[in-house]
Amino acid sequence: MQLIVGRIGRAHGIKGDVTVEVRTDEPELRLGPGAVLMTDPGSAGPLTVASGKVHSGRLLLRFEGVTDRNGAEALRGTLLIAEIDPEDSPEDPDEYYDHQLVGLDVVLTDGTVVGQLTEVLHLPYQDLLTVVRPDGTEVLVPFVSEIVPEIDLEAQRAVITPPPGLIDAADAVVASSREEAADSGEDENSGENEKSGGADA
Repeated sequence: MQLIVGRIGRAHGIKGDVTVEVRTDEPELRLGPGAVLMTDPGSAGPLTVASGKVHSGRLLLRFEGVTDRNGAEALRGTLLIAEIDPEDSPEDPDEYYDHQLVGLDVVLTDGTVVGQLTEVLHLPYQDLLTVVRPDGTEVLVPFVSEIVPEIDLEAQRAVITPPPGLIDAADAVVASSREEAADSGEDENSGENEKSGGADA
């Protein structure tokens, strides 16, 4: 089974290094030195990782045969694809491969269906789950234990506890109205309170 594990970004320096947008929870395994990766477009690969390092929070890789900035820039936008056994699972029981998550039903704790998980986005600050609702709209759900407390692969579902406004914008509007009402209440108080509010702002 093929799994997208990264996307090549801009060149870094003049010796062939490239920045990589990581799309795997196991970069040391999938993108480590010696790893042979398929590519999309296929004409760019296969690519063998020669070396790697983290610089300013970004992963930098150098591939065999790519020795200058021009060669590195030519790879920009290329997807990196690893061949994995579909029966494999990450060593950490709280981690999952993207293909294990895509297709799961997303539900609230009371069983209410929110939608279907269609993609996992690996961003520098956190992972996000793309959920398509029954009406076709998309919602991005932070993949953290506080919001996604349960992944049940056997039942093919992900249980979420979203904060107000994350799934239904109407909830956010209600919360905003309450805040406005509270602000209005403060306005009826003394000018000292009004001044304090202005200072906080």
